Amino acid sequence: MKNITKFTCLALGAALVTTASIAFAEAKSGACCKTATPMADPAKPDAKAKPYPLDTCIVSDEKLGADASMKPYVFTHKGQEIKLCCKSCLKKFDKDPAQYLKKLAGAGKTDKK
Repeated sequence: MKNITKFTCLALGAALVTTASIAFAEAKSGACCKTATPMADPAKPDAKAKPYPLDTCIVSDEKLGADASMKPYVFTHKGQEIKLCCKSCLKKFDKDPAQYLKKLAGAGKTDKK
């Protein structure tokens, strides 16, 4: 009985090591991501996208490029180029994009009084 228990534990251990090795090798080679659509390069926004009309971050309202060390995070959302002061604003934008896109609706219009 002790031999069967030892053999079972040894077999389970070997299976665990083998499975982990295969999973690690696939993750390292990027095999798990080959079927996924690659993310767009934020440095190269979609050429067909509507240009971003504001000179401030759509989330924080900070002036874009005010800090020379921080390059704006640029991406395309449903055909509209979006610029954020930093990538950390993306999480807030993704929670409620409609709230922030409202700012763009009146951006191109000027009041005539």
